[in-house]
Order: sequence, then C-alpha cells, then structure tokens
Amino acid sequence: MIRLTLRQFRTEAAVAFGLLTALAVVLALTGPHLAQVNEAFQATCATTGNCSSAANPVFEVDRGLQALVPIIAIITPAVIGMFFGTPILARELETGTFRVAWTQSITRRRWLAVRLALLGLAAVTLAALLAWIVDWWDGPLDAASQSTFDPVNFSVHGFVAIGYAAFAFALGVAAGALLRRTVAAMGATLVGFAVSRIAVTSWVRPNLASPLHELLPFLTARPGFSLDASAGTLSLTPPLVHIPNAWIFSTSVVNPSGRALTGEYVLHACPGLHQMASAGPAANPLVALRTCQDKLSATFHTLVTYQPASRFWPFQWAELGIFLAAALALCGLTFWWLRHRLA
Repeated sequence: MIRLTLRQFRTEAAVAFGLLTALAVVLALTGPHLAQVNEAFQATCATTGNCSSAANPVFEVDRGLQALVPIIAIITPAVIGMFFGTPILARELETGTFRVAWTQSITRRRWLAVRLALLGLAAVTLAALLAWIVDWWDGPLDAASQSTFDPVNFSVHGFVAIGYAAFAFALGVAAGALLRRTVAAMGATLVGFAVSRIAVTSWVRPNLASPLHELLPFLTARPGFSLDASAGTLSLTPPLVHIPNAWIFSTSVVNPSGRALTGEYVLHACPGLHQMASAGPAANPLVALRTCQDKLSATFHTLVTYQPASRFWPFQWAELGIFLAAALALCGLTFWWLRHRLA
C-alpha cells in the first residue's frame, strides 16, 4: 500500500522537491550578498548616526528576487493542495479505479489514512523547508524594514506556512471527495484557500488580541496640515508613526480628555494661521503652521493603536493552530464522506 502510494505520486514529489532544490540553490548564492550589503550599511550609518533616515541599499539588490520569492512562498501551499491533496480521491473517483482499490484486503478508511499520512507529511515537509529557506534569505531585508507584522512578511516568516500547507492539502482532499472531478476540485481548492487566507488575514488576525494604546509626544509624530488659503479651511492628515516590527492600526492626535484634534480647532487656537488663511492664495502659511504646531504640542498628544513586536510569535502560534484545526476538521469530513456518501 505504501509502495503503491509512493509510486503513484512520485512525479508530483519529484517536481516539487526539484523546484525547491533549484530555488534553494539560487537563494544560497544570492543570500550572502544581501547580508553583506545590509551589514555594510549598518556599520556606515552607525558612525554617522542616520540609520533611521538614510536609505538602505539592500532593497535595491536583486529586486526581481525580492518580488518573486514572497509570491512563491504565498502560492506554494495552494499548489500543494491542488497537486498533492486533490488527486488522492478525485483521480480514483473520476477514473473509476476506486472499485479496484477499495475491494482489496484493506478497508477504505485505512487506504485513505495511509495516503493522508504519507502525502500530508510530504506536503508539510515541503512547506517547512521552503519557509526555512525563505526566512534565512529574507533575514537582511526583514531586519532593514522592521515590519514583521506586514501581511506578506507575516505569511512568509516563522512557521505559520506549515499550517497553510496542511490546510490546503486537507482542503484539496475534501474537494476531491465532494466534487469527484480533478480539475473542478483543483479550482475549488485554489478559490477556497484564497478566500480562507484573506478572511483570516483581514478579520481573524486583527482580533486575536486586543491592541495596545500609547500616547506619544505631539512633536514626535506631528500630523500633516493642509491649508486651503482660498477657502479658509484646514485639513489634517494622520501622523506617521513607526514602531519597529509593530503592527500599527491607527494614529490620531488627541487632547488629555481624548478629544481628537480638528482643523476647525486649529484655526481657532491659532489666530495667526486663520489670518494667513484669509489672506488669499498669495499667502505663505509655512511659518504660521510651524508656530501653531509648537503651540499645540503643549496640549495634544499622538495616540497610537498597535500590536507590539513581542506578539509576533503568539500570533504565529494562534494562526498555525487555526489552520491545523481546520485541516483536521476537513480530514474528519473526508473520512465521514468516504464512509457514508461514497459507499
């Protein structure tokens, strides 16, 4: 039984691990150069003290690979589900060979269990190796950007990709059992995996833990002022705040009672600015704007709502658990369907 399973899926396994080996060679050849460029920049900017403002040249190295590698890491679990999981049942049901396979000395449930164990292990191993390789290669870029909670970075770093692969594999098997057509099941697996990833990223992940709230000095991240001199109005843009490796939900400017700063309040609190707005398009309000910002700094602060960098690994564990639980549920559904619907 094990030998038959390995023989039937040897082509998929050979292609998958061959492509993984080719990618590993490319990343192994280019990765050290990325690390050297980043280390040289860090050493240089440390002496001048402008590491936060200077542009890191590491982002200009192998830009094609920098764009391609995350795409490969993101779509690989879906490909695993389509080509490893879907054919397990869909191919047997579509070609009719299940009539032979399920009338031998082993039961249908044991037949399915052996295939799920062998091919599921291969799928998870493939995803784990890819995640480890990409995580190593992307290390200098991750250190330079300091944005591990970015949706793309979160997906390609850590171990959550193992959960994605297990879920996509189980989804492919279940889709094959329900639809009984290989191509249709592949399409359903791709769509189902994409929808699940988007749903978890957009709605589940932001609610895994309550965000923190922190007040920063107003002048640390002052908001942008946009003065319409002809209309005599002023609009505000949220302040830009960067907390290394944190997930920032929102930023706003508030007073001690929590009331948000508005353009109307700014014009009321800064008469000089209001006079500049009334002077017409020829006025230059730059000096008045900066004077007003300095005045507001005594009362207002910047409120930041965010997830700290320390929660990256708890979020990884939580999302891994979600997708592994979903994978187990899909496997249970497949066994139930095999017993009660495919008799």
